[in-house]
Amino acid sequence: MYPGYYSMLNGVKHMSSLETLGFIGLGNMGNHMARNLVKKGHKLVVFDVSKNAMKTIENMEGCENCVQTVNSPADVAAQCKHIITMLPATQHVQEVYTSRGTGIFSAIQENSLLVDSSTIDPAASQEMAAIASEKDSSYVDAPVSGGVNAARDAALTFMVGGAPKSFEMAQKYLSVMGRNVVHCGPVGTGQAAKICNNMLLGISMIGTSEAMNLGKKLGLEPKLLAKILNTSSGRCWSSEVYNPCPGVLDGVPSSNNYYGGFGTALMTKDLGLANNAATVTKSPIPMGSLAHQIYRIMTSSGYAGKDFSSAYKFLQDQEDKS
Repeated sequence: MYPGYYSMLNGVKHMSSLETLGFIGLGNMGNHMARNLVKKGHKLVVFDVSKNAMKTIENMEGCENCVQTVNSPADVAAQCKHIITMLPATQHVQEVYTSRGTGIFSAIQENSLLVDSSTIDPAASQEMAAIASEKDSSYVDAPVSGGVNAARDAALTFMVGGAPKSFEMAQKYLSVMGRNVVHCGPVGTGQAAKICNNMLLGISMIGTSEAMNLGKKLGLEPKLLAKILNTSSGRCWSSEVYNPCPGVLDGVPSSNNYYGGFGTALMTKDLGLANNAATVTKSPIPMGSLAHQIYRIMTSSGYAGKDFSSAYKFLQDQEDKS
């Protein structure tokens, strides 16, 4: 019955006899997610377009013969019936799954489970699920929220779309990588939830950046202002956990010259997905549309590779130009 909900129990024991999983996509998020699976006893067969990313996880501390690297997604599918993918955008998912000779579907085994944690167009997730069904396998969309630190700490939230039985199968793997695993409905609803979440996140990050910049201009010390915001009605994740003003929080991208974390180009992509969905459903999203425009400008102005919290720096740069 929809929706279902599952929260990970603390204290999962390391087990050495767990099955081998496939994992494709070892970027900022996928790298940590894969590591947490290994830490809990899973062996992995992995693929990434970056050989350095594969080598890094293959040589992770405490791992001896835990990770096998291969040359293509098809090689992963040939060896593993349960596969997790974590990729940047819709086109990458389509390529990894459907490329002739090298894609997952070219070598998929019967009764496989495919878990895609990328954030993509819900229609693309439904397309992948239909192909998987034709090959007697199942697919769930399971995008994540929480950022790189949550991925590192196995504290992600997974928003899952898929049949109840497929969700139950995926749940045991997702709970190793996250704290909350939420069943949203059929395939595509996980993506729908993620798109809504990230639209709100993009809007709130711009708002937080504006407030922090204005407060600083008015003579307020940034840490003091953040403390006030986070004990007042303006409190939000962007101000409390991921503050965009450098020096306010340790261990976040704003205190690392906006490197690491969730890239501006990816936020722009997600806001584009939200705008497309709003067009199809005729839903008014004036703030979401404006946030998309701002992040598009940032992406074309040298911020594409920086964390999306660099909206704060972008505002300051606009002042310098005026």
